[in-house]
Amino acid sequence: MRQLIVEADGGSRGNPGPAGYGAVVLDGPTGEPLAEAAEYIGVATNNVAEYKGLIAGLKAARALDPAAAVRVRMDSKLVVEQMSGRWQIKHPDMRPLAAEAARIFPAGQVTFEWIPRERNKHADRLANEAMDAGRDGGQWDASASTAALDASAARVAATTEAGANEPSSAPSGSSAPSGTASVGWGSSADLGAPVTLVLLRHGETALTPEKRFSGSGGSDPELSAAGRRQAEAAAASLAARGTIQEIVSSPLRRCRETAGAVASRLGLEVTVEEGLRETDFGAWEGLTFAEVRERYADDLSAWLASPEVAPTGGGESFAAVGRRVAAVRDRLLERYRGRTVLVVTHVTPVKTLVRLALGAPPESLFRMELSAASLSAVAYYADGNASVRLLNDTSHLR
Repeated sequence: MRQLIVEADGGSRGNPGPAGYGAVVLDGPTGEPLAEAAEYIGVATNNVAEYKGLIAGLKAARALDPAAAVRVRMDSKLVVEQMSGRWQIKHPDMRPLAAEAARIFPAGQVTFEWIPRERNKHADRLANEAMDAGRDGGQWDASASTAALDASAARVAATTEAGANEPSSAPSGSSAPSGTASVGWGSSADLGAPVTLVLLRHGETALTPEKRFSGSGGSDPELSAAGRRQAEAAAASLAARGTIQEIVSSPLRRCRETAGAVASRLGLEVTVEEGLRETDFGAWEGLTFAEVRERYADDLSAWLASPEVAPTGGGESFAAVGRRVAAVRDRLLERYRGRTVLVVTHVTPVKTLVRLALGAPPESLFRMELSAASLSAVAYYADGNASVRLLNDTSHLR
């Protein structure tokens, strides 16, 4: 039996006041968004809006698969307890809404779970988008949502943003995953669930706040106390999301420690991938940018000007890093088809994966901010297209 998750929320600015709801249907095994719904409903209470969000989410799930087992997750204790039969429904406005929700699926096919508000952000955002649209005299439009609606829409978005990659003609290290063919705009092929790489930069080391070059040719520092706190915060956030199925890590200590914190929380094993190590910065290891500019001015200028130039003293060029990171990406996509994989690595590999997904030039590496313990994400589809879902998210650290 197919497993679906419905997350729903509703809000009222005034209670009663201008109100709206939002709901998202997720694939149970992968957490992939399959459908979204949102609507401005005029003046209503929070509870009415929350019930209407539940109804919309259940209807969207039924449209996907009427035989599915559905788990509803909401931050409304009232709705969850009433729909579970543990609380009586006393308010006359709630009774017809609860009855309508109960009729959408057969009894026993839907279960209810309360979750804290911070774990219901997707539905909450949709509800607020709906209320914003109503405030402006309109209705929520799916094109206004910042999340993918379903696999087909995500593929179209990926084609629009990144272009249809043709790996047979693209240069090595700059193309879509090798061995795939571009299906193209409007394809009716069922490409299945994408491979989603959730990219976690390791937590801070003693070198991080000093902004020193710290690659794979240096001292291999451990996480600092701040870095360990960041790793635990990332682990808690990823556990709350509940979508990570595999963990791979750079072999360097700071990444293995960060990955270990997440693996311990999720009960997963860590697979080490040698190709996910940071750039070897050669003689620049441990130096600040200012110190490198003072000691190796000409070499630094050449490095900044060309991805083929390596740092002084036998370091590694960005072009070389790009080739090995692309090779790791291809292995992960083949190994983990349809799964969500946490990749714990460093600044350059994360930026490189994002750059390749976007089809951006090498100089874009210098135009991305990537904080310690930040999360980014890229989804890869079977037609060779990629969609950047997230970049440098540090909300779990605040």
